[in-house]
Amino acid sequence: MEEETNFTANDKKRILIIGATGKLGFEIAKSSLQASYPTFCLVRPSSLSDTDKSRKIQILSDSGAVILQGSLHDEGSLIEAIKQVNIVICAVNSKQVLDQKPLISAIKKVGSIQRFIPSEFGLDPDRTHISEMDQGFYSRKSEIRRLVEAEAIPYTFISCNFFMSYLLPSLVQPGIKVPPRDKVTIFGDGNVKGVFMSEKDVAAYTISTVDDQRTLNKILYLRPPGNVYSMNELVQLWEQKIGKQLEKIYVSEQDLLKKIEETPYPYNMEMVFIYAAFVKGFQTNFEVEAPGGEEGSVLYPHIKYTTISMFLDTLL
Repeated sequence: MEEETNFTANDKKRILIIGATGKLGFEIAKSSLQASYPTFCLVRPSSLSDTDKSRKIQILSDSGAVILQGSLHDEGSLIEAIKQVNIVICAVNSKQVLDQKPLISAIKKVGSIQRFIPSEFGLDPDRTHISEMDQGFYSRKSEIRRLVEAEAIPYTFISCNFFMSYLLPSLVQPGIKVPPRDKVTIFGDGNVKGVFMSEKDVAAYTISTVDDQRTLNKILYLRPPGNVYSMNELVQLWEQKIGKQLEKIYVSEQDLLKKIEETPYPYNMEMVFIYAAFVKGFQTNFEVEAPGGEEGSVLYPHIKYTTISMFLDTLL
């Protein structure tokens, strides 16, 4: 340990959140405060001059969060922030995943962190094999996992699959923003199941893990029963809600791969994610079991999560 911290092991866990002005990070910070954890948010000085981010910072500050200025690229600010807490949660966006390397280094230097939850929050990167058509999206996340393990930092990885704000508002139709009312495209045979979670629920499950020994050095998978649907089931549910049958156009795996190849990056990424989840089944084609994984809705049955059906009701 570099320096003695000024709190004891019996104190309420003190949580540092990096990325608190992002959509998920903001929900995690709110969830931490609601659970009465002393909550610290590391924000970049530039965030204070951004209208949306400064509004979120003000809300968190008014709710009792301690706002610290710094960044992943300023080791001094990282070390000072880490010394004040015993849990670190990073929720930076996917483009910044590798920027967590200095954070891991700082956590190692301080030496007193009891749990690190890195920014992952999607499909399990070690189980998602799409031969680099994702431009390294998943391999970067795996690289961070290996680094955390190599440094022997206590961790929990959160594999929450898709956020409801992504793809679900269009009923998994690339390039559109609202659900179809006439015809719908279904990829593959439409029977492979995917998973969608609301950011608020992901935050609640994440905060539930921080003081739970059952999730230490494990992957928390989020696959609650009301949120696991195939494309055929999603379309059927939507048809029931709008009282109308949709014309269905099935796109084969080969045709989807061809379309992905022909569409330049990053415009093909929605199709890449659809391919991973609803054609290859990388969200649901394995059992969640010990010793490596735990299922969040089994561990924390008290969390009342938003189901896919409830979310689709908001689109009517």
